[in-house]
Amino acid sequence: MPLVVAGDNLAEQICTALAAQNITLGSGDIVCVAQKVVSKAEGQLIPLASVTPSEEALALAAETDKDPRLVQLILNESTDILRKRPGVLIVRHRLGMVGANAGIDQSNIEHEGGEAALLLPVAPDESAKGLQQSLQKTFGVGLGVVITDSHNRPWRLGTIGAAIGCAGLEVLEDHRGGQDMYGRELKVTLINRADAIAGAATLVMGETIEKIPLAVVSGLPLADPDFAATQSAAMINRPLAEDLFT
Repeated sequence: MPLVVAGDNLAEQICTALAAQNITLGSGDIVCVAQKVVSKAEGQLIPLASVTPSEEALALAAETDKDPRLVQLILNESTDILRKRPGVLIVRHRLGMVGANAGIDQSNIEHEGGEAALLLPVAPDESAKGLQQSLQKTFGVGLGVVITDSHNRPWRLGTIGAAIGCAGLEVLEDHRGGQDMYGRELKVTLINRADAIAGAATLVMGETIEKIPLAVVSGLPLADPDFAATQSAAMINRPLAEDLFT
């Protein structure tokens, strides 16, 4: 795929890239798209020169050794500051996710006109739904879409691919109330299919300079459309009432 810029028709670019490699999407295929290209297409690239840091941002920047303009963007995108120390700022994003710097990234983006930062999509589930509808119209089959992003996890080293936007698939597979192989009741088994798919796709897409923002996952059963319509990546965020750590 070419480098994406604001205003690009991402669905059209995806179709062109698939055609160039003689790939035709089949029923139940899940198209995994890197968050970065979605954010770029939606105009989420922000020049830092356009950002005026507040007093809060200036103070927090001094504590964390970060650019005050970047800190201001982090504050704009988050609802709570959970941890802070030099070099580290962990927040709860307005979308409900917990992570470093509100998911704001400065790698693999243009800085020729001055430093910039890339925010997450405003509504990634809606972004996924829009791509799904466009791709289904083109290919005439039921499809799923997962928008992937790189996430770090507490107590585990290294980044993994995770889902921040979903459409057309079962996101959480709930086995609570069922039985294990010995007939014992399952009380907590909730399988995160969306993150598992995103993680598998990220192995192909990479997370540094591979320039592969798209992967197709095939072979999974097609989700019932009515049920899939009730599913979203927002469901993955643990409710605050159950949060024992932050």
